[in-house]
Amino acid sequence: MEVFDGYRALPRPLVRPAIAIGNFDGVHRGHVALIAAARADLACGEVAVLTFEPHPAQVLAPHAAPPRLTTPARKLELLAAAGVDVAVVLPFTPTLAGLDATAFVDEVLVSGLGARHVVVGADFGYGRGRGGSVATLAADGERRGYRTTIVPPVLVDGRPASSTRARAALAAGDLAEVSTLLGHRYDVDGVVVRGAGRGKGLGIPTANVATDGAILARPGIYAVTLTVLDGAAPRALPAVASLGTNPTFVDDGRLVLEVHVLDFDADLYGARVRVEFVAWLRAEARYDSVPALLAQIDRDIVDARTALAAG
Repeated sequence: MEVFDGYRALPRPLVRPAIAIGNFDGVHRGHVALIAAARADLACGEVAVLTFEPHPAQVLAPHAAPPRLTTPARKLELLAAAGVDVAVVLPFTPTLAGLDATAFVDEVLVSGLGARHVVVGADFGYGRGRGGSVATLAADGERRGYRTTIVPPVLVDGRPASSTRARAALAAGDLAEVSTLLGHRYDVDGVVVRGAGRGKGLGIPTANVATDGAILARPGIYAVTLTVLDGAAPRALPAVASLGTNPTFVDDGRLVLEVHVLDFDADLYGARVRVEFVAWLRAEARYDSVPALLAQIDRDIVDARTALAAG
């Protein structure tokens, strides 16, 4: 997949593009439906997405901006996996936000991108103050010569799949719903850094992962997989993770992600890794003694093996 920073940076014209527009945070099943509708256009030359960085809410209402399910880099990976040929990442600025709906169509979609087909969701709004709607988008398409497809919501348990629902499910520890909404498991990327060394001292070494973005999962103990991204042949290693504050050892600690890879003995310091959350096991707890903590960790490892075997 080719990635371009805005339409002004295009080194070549897009080829009869079918363009899906959205924020695509999480690249959930609704987003994938937009891309599939663009791909279904047999007359198009390239399937493109127009997305925005930062998230518009971070510019228009930073106090109310939602936390991101995916970093910009991970979003692009997921878009490529969904079958996108070209991603145009448009910097969202006050100037862009000030364009009215007609100017957005004329300057960005038509003159900038050469849109032949535009695909959006049913709740799509655009232009200054979200003054444009799917109706005005279609009307402008007739004026400017592009076709418009409005994709209905993808329903999960009778309600539309959305990034907001996925965030709520993560906060509740409901990974089954998260996977159903996203169409893939929730994951975070980061670098393994040195921690306090307690795990190694207890005979249960952990990889302390400094993540690229916020972790939206509920604090607790999880069955996970860990993949070394900069390895020659990446593979998902079975693991158990603690997302918490180490209350047995410290008071008012910061939230950290520690991953114990099962049946594994290698130095991961400095490695870029991906942690995929498979199953919620339990809430974090404080223990009165180290032996009590170790006994619980042994039970967590057994539970993680069972959860990972179940897939």
